[in-house]
Amino acid sequence: MGDPLERLELEDAGGSSLKDDEVCMEIDPPFRESTATTEDWRKALAKVVPAVVVLRTTACRAFDTEAAGASYATGFVVDKRRGIILTNRHVVKSGPVVAEAMFVNREEVPVYPIYRDPVHDFGFFCYDPGVIQFLKYEEIPLAPEAASVGLEIRVVGNDSGEKVSILAGTLARLDRDAPHYKKDGYNDFNTFYMQAASGTKGGSSGSPVIDWLGRAVALNAGSKSSSASAFFLPLERVVRALKFLQNGRDSFVKKWEAVSILRGTLQVTFVHKGFDETRRLGLQSETEQRVRHASPQGETGMLVVESVVPGGPAHECLEPGDVLVCMNGEVITQFLKMETLLDDSVNQKIEIRIERGGTPLTVNLLVQDLHSITPNYFLEVSGAVIHPLSYQQARNFRFQCGLVYVAEPGYMLFRAGVPRHAIIKKLAGQEISLLEDLISVLCKLSRGARVPLEYVSYADRHRRKSVLVTVDRHEWYAPPQIYTRDDSTGLWTVKPAFQPDAGLLSSGINDLGGIRSDAVPLCTEASSVGHMHHDSRAELNEGVTSMETSYEHSSEGGHPRAESDVETKKHRVKEDFSSDGNAVADGSFLETDEGDLEDANTVENSVMRDLQGENVAAANSSLAERIIEPTLVMLEVHVPPSCMLDGVHSQHFFGTGVIIYHSQNMGLIAVDKNTVAISASDVMLSFAAFPIEIPGEVVFLHPVHNYALISYDPLALGAVGISLVRAAKLLPEPAIRRGDSVHLVGLSRSLQATSRKSIVTNPCAAVNISCADCPRYRATNMEVIELDTDFGSTFSGVLTDEHGRVRAIWGSFSTQLKFGCSSSEDHQFVRGIPIYTISQVLEQIICGAQGPPLLINCVKRPMPLVRILEVELYPTLLSKARSFGLSDDWVQALVKKDPIRRQVLRVKGCLAGSKAENLLEQGDMVLAINKEPVTCFRDVENACQELGKHENRDGKLNMTIFRQGREIDLLVETDIRDGSGTTRVINWCGCIVQDPYPAVRALGFLPEEGHGVYVARSLGTCSNERKKCCAAVSWWL
Repeated sequence: MGDPLERLELEDAGGSSLKDDEVCMEIDPPFRESTATTEDWRKALAKVVPAVVVLRTTACRAFDTEAAGASYATGFVVDKRRGIILTNRHVVKSGPVVAEAMFVNREEVPVYPIYRDPVHDFGFFCYDPGVIQFLKYEEIPLAPEAASVGLEIRVVGNDSGEKVSILAGTLARLDRDAPHYKKDGYNDFNTFYMQAASGTKGGSSGSPVIDWLGRAVALNAGSKSSSASAFFLPLERVVRALKFLQNGRDSFVKKWEAVSILRGTLQVTFVHKGFDETRRLGLQSETEQRVRHASPQGETGMLVVESVVPGGPAHECLEPGDVLVCMNGEVITQFLKMETLLDDSVNQKIEIRIERGGTPLTVNLLVQDLHSITPNYFLEVSGAVIHPLSYQQARNFRFQCGLVYVAEPGYMLFRAGVPRHAIIKKLAGQEISLLEDLISVLCKLSRGARVPLEYVSYADRHRRKSVLVTVDRHEWYAPPQIYTRDDSTGLWTVKPAFQPDAGLLSSGINDLGGIRSDAVPLCTEASSVGHMHHDSRAELNEGVTSMETSYEHSSEGGHPRAESDVETKKHRVKEDFSSDGNAVADGSFLETDEGDLEDANTVENSVMRDLQGENVAAANSSLAERIIEPTLVMLEVHVPPSCMLDGVHSQHFFGTGVIIYHSQNMGLIAVDKNTVAISASDVMLSFAAFPIEIPGEVVFLHPVHNYALISYDPLALGAVGISLVRAAKLLPEPAIRRGDSVHLVGLSRSLQATSRKSIVTNPCAAVNISCADCPRYRATNMEVIELDTDFGSTFSGVLTDEHGRVRAIWGSFSTQLKFGCSSSEDHQFVRGIPIYTISQVLEQIICGAQGPPLLINCVKRPMPLVRILEVELYPTLLSKARSFGLSDDWVQALVKKDPIRRQVLRVKGCLAGSKAENLLEQGDMVLAINKEPVTCFRDVENACQELGKHENRDGKLNMTIFRQGREIDLLVETDIRDGSGTTRVINWCGCIVQDPYPAVRALGFLPEEGHGVYVARSLGTCSNERKKCCAAVSWWL
């Protein structure tokens, strides 16, 4: 591991090979540089600066060691005629990248990657030189032989985000070890680095390190985070690669022929150790003398094996601690000489002589093509990026190259708890060793299938972990696709991973150990370019290493934002019946003869007796708890990253719901909107009455009140489940009053009912929630119930009377606590939501509403429409209203109407685009509607509902308001809203674009022409972004 104070100058850094003896010792030091004048440097910089460009790169997908995201870096022109720009490998990136170069005169040109070295930290972009019309510039020559200790240099580049920055330094070392940046990211090896105190920072990756003659002597790559030391890549291997590219083409063409640059490897990492240390490793004195004699004068050590990748050419032949003596009979003590020999011997055997503990050994090894173990394609499925394990990561993790590697978990795998950097070993009972094995299994699975997956991680490499993966059953992502890099264009081509008629079956039964699940038809829809969530800076190794790049959006780590939290939060109750029984997860029944039916009935009766016995064992629980427990459901909700709309602040939610309707054809569950925030969600239901987990669908989101309705298929419960699960009895009237005794009943994470008797302290507390940084649903115009005692801010459930009849939902409300002007924190609290509004909507669904039909369990059912006044109101005490000039007559009338509340409603604001927007003003007091005094939110709600009962009404309320000392009568038209929420969203250029939703309109502004569209989120796919998903872009277009 490298110096703990090292860091990179972009996202990742690496290096190339350089020899202290062969390069520096054999070159006469340029005497003139010590006497270089200011004028000399001015002339050199005048030639160099125009050829240095700012590179803006966007990694469209996570790939190999790189995370998805955007960053700034530096490059410089090394071939003007062919349009070739040199920069670092971690700038060019190994995966899909979109980039552009900006010259010093601000002319911009798109650039395309044409080569990135598999190991060392350099790569090339190409551009069309004809696009640059207004700048005179020349290419910067490469002079690796000019590097020497004491050489005065300048680093020219985009340091700290500046367009041009020039930093001075002096080369202090030419034989520094390659810095180690990250344990799970890109690292360079088998090379020396140069070192100087130039103090480079973020954005300077790829900057030329020039001498006073304007020649590039090295390539800037990394630096220390706690000092001014910077690390430069030697240019010998860069010059070799550039010559290959130049020999392949004479000038710029849009589609270049891919050039093969041979690179050989033994999958062995060597380090340079001094002779004293090699003697401690057992090197014989005679061998040391022969090496010293055969090496250039001043040689200080030899190459020692540090690590060997399993399954590679040197596996079980070389071991850590082996001292390299010679290759093919030639003494090798320097990286450059070793790599030259390997590159010239690809697919050939070489003879290697080593000493192991003082014992000479000779081995013959086949030199492998380094490009063959560097992936150039990947599979994308449900947002996950999966490809063969690269040599870089195989070296980091000590795994064999080519294993199935998760570069980005995406949605489906993250939902199952699979982290980034995982190695998939088994799926659906099939061993997975190659990416093709994974594809062959995926093509046999059906939408909605739940299959086991086993994986290992580098942090716990000797132990497999097993999770349950749910194949995406909605339309969140496109079908699985294979992306392949085209080195002739620098772009990636895409094709289906398998034929549509063969992959992800649209129907059928998937049998897994007796658990069966219905398949849902697969729909295809374009997926977002980026999603992900996860850290806007490259993760530092031991808190000390980083890359020097200016970042915009970056993705680091696999859904870490709470991967550990997800594991602790998740709880699934699985059915554990044998295949002999009739109870199955999808409610389908096996065809059996009469004898089998008798056996099945016996099993069913046995299961019911066991479950009833549990109820007897819980005899110490209250009557209300025993009655309500079979109606409770634990909901686990996941929101796809591609559908993070309406300002939803997380991707994962838990909460308790209550069954309000249960029949053979449909079941409905009521739950708060802090658990089910949007309709674009995957909902899994675990029932307290019966150990099974089935999917649910969001069918209704109330536009004002804090509750949602979730449907489920009762047949999926099986015969036993249907008989044990039941709906709660709702008691909307009489309304809860202060001092009433209620039972608070809910579920723990282990699906155990928990209850306590509480006293209502305030049955009509007005909710007052401020706007969040990113607009999202917040409860308004609501009165909630407060208790003297509860179970904390995360416990949800229901409030019942002593007979178990539901009087309110004990639901969760989302808010945001702000600390000063720049910091905030998401927070939640729980309050009681009166059941009357839920029972009204339920009655309309059962009896047949007048709204748009919705397909529920293959049956179209009309859903209710809600007539509302899109105005945010808040209560003011009559004592304060009198101070504003409200007359005694109205004060007395309002007190007579409601002697308990003694309040009047005032207008806080109208939703932009509502029909009341230009009629009501902030501060208006609402005195009466249709000549009836109004004192609470329910009065307004009832008046709106009355309009819906009379079709001949024009939908207007006759409102009496008090404004600036005057009473005014207004006809205010109401709005009609459904319970679908946002139904249309577009993923475009990494952004989630939608119509302005109510939380945005509540801010009081919409563009005048067409109301515009709202950018709900920028898909910056990093782990920390997933943790703080509320960072919406909020742009108007």
